[in-house]
Amino acid sequence: MTDRGYFIDANVFLRHLLNDHPFQSPQCLALFEAIERGEERGWTTDMVIAEIVWVLAGKPYQVKRETIAQWLLALTSLPNLRVERRRRLTHALRLYTSTPMDFIDAYNAAFILDRQGPTKLYSFDAHFDRVPELTRLEPGGEQAAKAA
Repeated sequence: MTDRGYFIDANVFLRHLLNDHPFQSPQCLALFEAIERGEERGWTTDMVIAEIVWVLAGKPYQVKRETIAQWLLALTSLPNLRVERRRRLTHALRLYTSTPMDFIDAYNAAFILDRQGPTKLYSFDAHFDRVPELTRLEPGGEQAAKAA
């Protein structure tokens, strides 16, 4: 097994992105710079990225979707930072900025689209209709009867 380096938790990303702590934020910046230079290696998961989006988008920060996506796409593209399901996360971040859906729904849409097979889903969330490659059905609805 190859050495993936150290796991990086959401709070390390957040202290770096928000630059809101006098001691921790500069340490996090130094870590990401070392990763960028290849002096350190790290890895994280899609759940960490989801937590970061949730924190940044919510109160008190309320960072714009486009900014969140820009920050995370830049960090997750660092060559010495392995991100589980990077391609799916990139797809989800693009859907997150181009539709009114929250990040988890954008991630699920990307998950459905990345799979081989049907792109139909049951949901009452009409924002899925903004993803033209998906077919949203409502349980017991008219569309469900037609699809059967």
